[in-house]
Amino acid sequence: MSDVILFGFERSTYVNIARLVLIAKGVAFEFSDTEAAMQAGQWTLHPFGRVPALRHKDLLLWETAAIVTYVDEAFPGPPLQPTSVRDRAAMRAWMGSVDSYFYPWIVFRLVHERLVFRELGIDADEGVVAGALPEVRRILDVLERHLAANPTWLAGDAPTLADYFMLPSITALGFTEEGRGMLAQTPAIGRWLASMATLPAVQQLRAMLPPPAPIEHARQWVQTHRAAA
Repeated sequence: MSDVILFGFERSTYVNIARLVLIAKGVAFEFSDTEAAMQAGQWTLHPFGRVPALRHKDLLLWETAAIVTYVDEAFPGPPLQPTSVRDRAAMRAWMGSVDSYFYPWIVFRLVHERLVFRELGIDADEGVVAGALPEVRRILDVLERHLAANPTWLAGDAPTLADYFMLPSITALGFTEEGRGMLAQTPAIGRWLASMATLPAVQQLRAMLPPPAPIEHARQWVQTHRAAA
């Protein structure tokens, strides 16, 4: 058994942020799929029932920002946080923006309705989608302006935790018809996505992901934490 175990399900946005950072740092880790436990209501390692969680020897961590910061600071490998105080602040601002804006509007509202629920045979709530679309355009405008003025990375002159934090949400957006239309109008984001696609960690993660399959435990989300219109 590895000293480092990452717990989560394959298609989780935040789990894949953690995987990207572990791979980018060159950390050998074991992936423990929580789908069956979550479907059975038996996932208890995370105190709030979410993912990811990371175990390193006798340390258990949850919350993705804490996990990836720990991984960057606890293990050798290329640094993923800028040395500049200003760039580190910018990195944290973008990470916080994913938590507060990009993930909630893109994934929790649009992607869940258009993809996750559809794959389970659950009709989309068109009111949720309609409410999300202008907000998704707004946050993409913010990101587009930043990347137009600050190519190629989000915070400084090298990829940082911020870039790995942002990528899964923007990638998920491109899986929806509405998202593809919006991304076609954001050339600076397109250039950033192309740059991200050249990174070995991104290539390795994409190669190891299985074909998409329905997230069965997401049936519970309709009652527990589905977005409201």
